[in-house]
Amino acid sequence: MAEIRAEIRLPTHALRDDIPFFTKTLGMRMDMIYPADDPSVAVFSGHGLRVRIEAGASEPPGTLRILTDDPDGFADGARVLTAPNGTRVEIDVLHPPMVMPETVHSFVVRRLADQAPWVIGRAGMHYRDLIPDRLGGSIIASHIRIPDGGPVPDMVHYHTVGFQLIYCYRGWVDLVYEDQGEPFRLEAGCCVIQPPEIRHRVLFASDNIEVIEIGVPAEHVTTIDHEMELPNGPADPARRFQGQAFVHHKVNEAVWQPFRMAGFEARDTGIATGTDGVAGVQVARRSTGETAWTAHDSDILFTFVMEGRMVLHGEGRDPFPLEPGDAFVIPPGMAVRYAEPSDDLELLEVSLPGVFATRSLDR
Repeated sequence: MAEIRAEIRLPTHALRDDIPFFTKTLGMRMDMIYPADDPSVAVFSGHGLRVRIEAGASEPPGTLRILTDDPDGFADGARVLTAPNGTRVEIDVLHPPMVMPETVHSFVVRRLADQAPWVIGRAGMHYRDLIPDRLGGSIIASHIRIPDGGPVPDMVHYHTVGFQLIYCYRGWVDLVYEDQGEPFRLEAGCCVIQPPEIRHRVLFASDNIEVIEIGVPAEHVTTIDHEMELPNGPADPARRFQGQAFVHHKVNEAVWQPFRMAGFEARDTGIATGTDGVAGVQVARRSTGETAWTAHDSDILFTFVMEGRMVLHGEGRDPFPLEPGDAFVIPPGMAVRYAEPSDDLELLEVSLPGVFATRSLDR
């Protein structure tokens, strides 16, 4: 197979000044220089990059970013430098810490009938934003669909997150996860959590698959892992990833019990236990008895209407009739009531943290 190299070209007006900067300051290796009597081109390589510095090149000087796990020990600790040829050089950490923004609490109602736009995201999937203000960057909730089933053009990847949920709303999807054995099918009503940095891949989807994806924080990095092949082995399903276990909740194994609000029952997904209390996920449905006004003390409480209808009453707010595809966020301390629930009402509720208190209110 033919050898192929790629390089970035940058301009210079005085190559003799650039040589010590790229070799000594940036620690790169000079691979080529010519002509010998009056050099106008030099090629440097290092840190996974090949750079061609050329006198008279028409490109702008550009910016190089060098990422290292010891930025204070690189280039005498400088974080921003300017090369003699004008190229800006930024030095940053190789693995930046995940930042969890403080929650900006708000009352949010997102209705499917309002025709929020679907945008095409990663791997050709269609995304609909369920929390437009993202509560100050603390959470993202997406309604995701793949209109045409079949193989999904995905790669092995992982997310730098504090919490991530995939709930299969419609259809089914085939997935494979690091240390979890062979690929499996996630069916409607089932869900998984993707612990921080677990490698995974979406393989195959049914026609018109729809999932609800929750990510904390809202902006998080997705990294492609070109080295790992899945499935990997031997399987280690008990492994914890940054304190969280992989959880696959199956609807046909669910146990229903009284919900935190009167008039409903719920199936717990085991996610509060799997995340050691970071988050909790329950599916609630209409039971018997009257509904009541309540308030909660969770930091984030997100709900998606999967089936049926209800009217959301919130203190100081006009009532919101809700139907399948609608979503809402209730801030802590706000009095609400889930009124006029239809017999087939079913709700997906996600809370952070996973354990919180609810109190009934007299109205």
